[in-house]
Amino acid sequence: MRFFRLLYILYIAFRYGLDEFFLAHARLKWLHVLVRIAFFWRPLSAPRAVRLRLALERLGPIFVKFGQVLSTRRDLLPPDLADELAKLQDRVPPFAADLVIATLNRAYGRRYDDIFPVFDLVPIASASVAQVHFAQLQNGTEVAVKVLRPELRRVIDKDIALLDIGASLIERLFEDGPRLRPREVVAEFAKHLNYEQDLMREASNASLLRRNFRDETLLLVPEVYWDYCQREVMVMQRMHGLPVSQVEQLRAAGIDIPKLARQGVEIFFTQVFRDGFFHADMHPGNIYVAPDGRYIGLDFGIMGTLTDVDKNYLAQNFLAFFRRDYKRVARAHITAGWAPPDTREDEFEAAIRTVCEPIFDKPLKEISFGKVLLRLFETSREFNVQIQPQLVLLQKTLLNIEGLGRQLDPDLDLWQTAMPFLERWMSEQIGWRGMLRTLKEEAPQWAITLPKLPRLLHEAMSRDPMEKIEQGFRLLMAEQRQRNRWLMAIAALLGALTVSLWLL
Repeated sequence: MRFFRLLYILYIAFRYGLDEFFLAHARLKWLHVLVRIAFFWRPLSAPRAVRLRLALERLGPIFVKFGQVLSTRRDLLPPDLADELAKLQDRVPPFAADLVIATLNRAYGRRYDDIFPVFDLVPIASASVAQVHFAQLQNGTEVAVKVLRPELRRVIDKDIALLDIGASLIERLFEDGPRLRPREVVAEFAKHLNYEQDLMREASNASLLRRNFRDETLLLVPEVYWDYCQREVMVMQRMHGLPVSQVEQLRAAGIDIPKLARQGVEIFFTQVFRDGFFHADMHPGNIYVAPDGRYIGLDFGIMGTLTDVDKNYLAQNFLAFFRRDYKRVARAHITAGWAPPDTREDEFEAAIRTVCEPIFDKPLKEISFGKVLLRLFETSREFNVQIQPQLVLLQKTLLNIEGLGRQLDPDLDLWQTAMPFLERWMSEQIGWRGMLRTLKEEAPQWAITLPKLPRLLHEAMSRDPMEKIEQGFRLLMAEQRQRNRWLMAIAALLGALTVSLWLL
């Protein structure tokens, strides 16, 4: 089945004329000619950007996700491709209304209109994994209903299997393969893609993010109506606002665009470093702006998590980058084990400085993080730095943030926006505030554990290891006593011999 899926991918690529993207090199010109002869019947009158979008839509969810990521990188893509791929964010062709009705009826075990007296069968948004419909509950509450695409898992499983095969080939055939750990990256991507197929998990993600920002003035998250949520259906509060990509409409509505760009950066760093729980699919189709200027977060299928160790490591690296302390960056990579222990710190520092120094003191419009990442990749390859799969989602989110910031305010100074937040966070983690917070968090556990300490110590002393020590000690003493009896016997024998000799 995988072989047939691979053939289908190649067929779609050639059918829509995508060979002009990857067979344009002079060395492959002969193969490009063969493809054009074999597919002479294909209609190629549509622009290349339209053909690329249509091909990705035909190939399914994983390829649509790929197009969504590409659409945010206007510094790497020509404008025609970026504009067309942006349609993949919320304008994927919807599935039929009868399939929507069948899914709802199956999920609730009764007719869907018993739950939703008003239900618009024309979706307001259609994406790669699910589509959203507006509706009303029996009490008149306006809601948004997210319905999972049918037959999704079967297609995804095939594509993940092909990706895994490709990753295995990369590991075996390319010198850098083992260092890049592509199979681990594919496994991480597959895990989060599988999470997206459980809308109960997405509902729990939305609920947690809403709690994290309930006292904030930066981000609005819709309320989840748990009584109506199922694995294939999620029901949440209907939010009103404008897509963040409609910059001119936002200006006309009186929204402060530079402030909006700065707040987007602050929201990202708050999620990552304060909560260790962040929205990992922040393309413009998932972000709206409320009339009061606050962000509205949507689509919580892909969320990233970071441990305290990850957060501390990342914060120190960000601060070191912002302060141009490249020695600290190099040392952190070696200490964390990302770079081999025998890496020369001074050489690694010089290589990082060469990549990063040119980008400072420039507005965002003059910086391409995509190109910086490519340079850093070359540097990491030179020093055999290990790729960290658990941070792949964070890297993807950083690229999305760059695309969003560039779209809102090309003059945004990312460094000056992020520096105060990171310095405050590090102070709260390492300074006296961090110590007080840790004491406060640990105090309840200490209150439970301390009274039990004498009993726990006694139990530990009386467990098997102590008994074995006692047994060994007793055995040693028995051996010593036996040894002493032999010595006494020998001494008695020698004494008797001496007396006998004296009597003679």
